[in-house]
Amino acid sequence: MSNLYQSLSHSSWDCKYHVVFVPKYRKKIIYGQLRQHLGQIFHELARQKECKIVEGKLVVDHVHMCIEIPPKHAVTSIIGFLKGKSAIAIARMSGKQRNFSGENFWARGYAVSTVGYDLEAIRKYIREQETLDKAGSNF
Repeated sequence: MSNLYQSLSHSSWDCKYHVVFVPKYRKKIIYGQLRQHLGQIFHELARQKECKIVEGKLVVDHVHMCIEIPPKHAVTSIIGFLKGKSAIAIARMSGKQRNFSGENFWARGYAVSTVGYDLEAIRKYIREQETLDKAGSNF
């Protein structure tokens, strides 16, 4: 299981989240010119916050992504950063030099759920933990 985990100075972690968010008024604007650039923008912004987008899909009127977020960052702050900075990038692509207050591209909320192991795999891991510990194996 050690291949699954990433490390910080005092922790090993595997934190993945399934996130869905929509443009304001569910405008079907993601397809077309914008779609070509939006994926690159999201990946670059995630990298800036030490995150990694594992999988992503830009659908006609919403965004799905599976993102790894280190436990030292709050999910809400990362999603807020991605939505806010990408809205500014979208405004600049459409010819605006600055983002005026009150101008929003993304709707206010988002949906998020954790992506974890299969319940049966966890139960098996817990059952076999004593055997693994005796063998000197750790996660």
